[in-house]
Amino acid sequence: MNPRHLSRGEFLSLTSLLAGSSLLPRPADAAPKPSGKTTPSPTAPKPGPTGPAPVQGDHLRRSCRAAFNLNSSADAGTELIRLGEWIRDQGLQPDVYGNSEFIQSFERRVAERLGFEDGCFMPTGTMGQLIALRIYADEGGTRTVGLHPSSHHVLHEDDSHTVLHGLQPVLLCPWSRPVIAEDVRNARERLGMVSVEMPVRWLGGQLPSWEQLEELKHTCRERGVKLHMDGARLWESQPFYGRSYADICRGFDSVYVSFYKMVGALGGAMVVGGKDFIRTARMWRHRHGGNIFQMLPYVASAAMRLDQVLGRIPSYVQRAKSLTEALAADSRLVVLPRPVQTNMFRVFLRGDPAAFSRQRDRIAREDSIWVANGFGQTRVPGVVETELQVGEGLAGLDDAQAVRAFLRLLEPA
Repeated sequence: MNPRHLSRGEFLSLTSLLAGSSLLPRPADAAPKPSGKTTPSPTAPKPGPTGPAPVQGDHLRRSCRAAFNLNSSADAGTELIRLGEWIRDQGLQPDVYGNSEFIQSFERRVAERLGFEDGCFMPTGTMGQLIALRIYADEGGTRTVGLHPSSHHVLHEDDSHTVLHGLQPVLLCPWSRPVIAEDVRNARERLGMVSVEMPVRWLGGQLPSWEQLEELKHTCRERGVKLHMDGARLWESQPFYGRSYADICRGFDSVYVSFYKMVGALGGAMVVGGKDFIRTARMWRHRHGGNIFQMLPYVASAAMRLDQVLGRIPSYVQRAKSLTEALAADSRLVVLPRPVQTNMFRVFLRGDPAAFSRQRDRIAREDSIWVANGFGQTRVPGVVETELQVGEGLAGLDDAQAVRAFLRLLEPA
């Protein structure tokens, strides 16, 4: 069975998720029964288009005064001028294939923040994560990698882990929750490594509890399984745990972080780990064709934003808590997760994706508020989902205004 078709397992276990809601009433005798060993979800279609807005709607989105997403409204020219001025003001010189004191110092600074010895800047997160898993497979001689069914590796990378590196995915748990220690202990195959996404995007930014996370780390260490973090959105996770990034990452063998998903840089990512691991990762970056002749623009774009953005995240998460409760007060909506754990969440509502997109565009033209990037059809007939994120895009609105704008999606066309 091909794992890339296992993407929507049980549609977030909606038979329990939406129990008692106006979206999907459930008979009283249909309560879920406790089960023992967990098994991967059955074959299901891929998630719907809840990511970036289509190109034709991009101009309309950028013209709005407020938005439920993190995308920058700055035009490309203005952004590049700002970056150039920052590089000039810092007195930075061009690198050659990533070799410069500025880039190496930034790599060390990020690694230290996450509690590791060193880091390696990568042009893309896909490249960085493949490299980490390949290193572990070669070192341990086992090419099986434990994954969540909604993992980037499973859904978004065209089977690159298998095609390029011969890695064999083992789906560890149902779609409806993060990976936990029990999943590693009950894996149907011997694992060489486990890659866990923190938080899980397709679960609305859900995270394991601190106790579950620590048990997962202990179980992998006890069994000699390398533990890698897909930290594409790790930055947003810190308020949930109330601990330092280094504390959260302690016990992982390596961590990947993105510089564009939350930070808003031009692109790029970093993999952090021990010195020997990073030395090998640099060699694999070269093998992957990732040694860009000049990395300075990408690294500088991340460096000039990172500290400022990380300082704002706690307020974004707090705002997401109040917004989700206000949205969930309307019985026509279901919010996942509840309570929200990061600054991102998902909303489920009845209707047609195309109709919602037309209504969104109307709201954008009339109110200058962008209420969602896209709407995806779920496995439940007539139920649609969308992904929302709280950031600077909502700074000009109070909660009542933001909720009122979103609820206009449910107005008659």
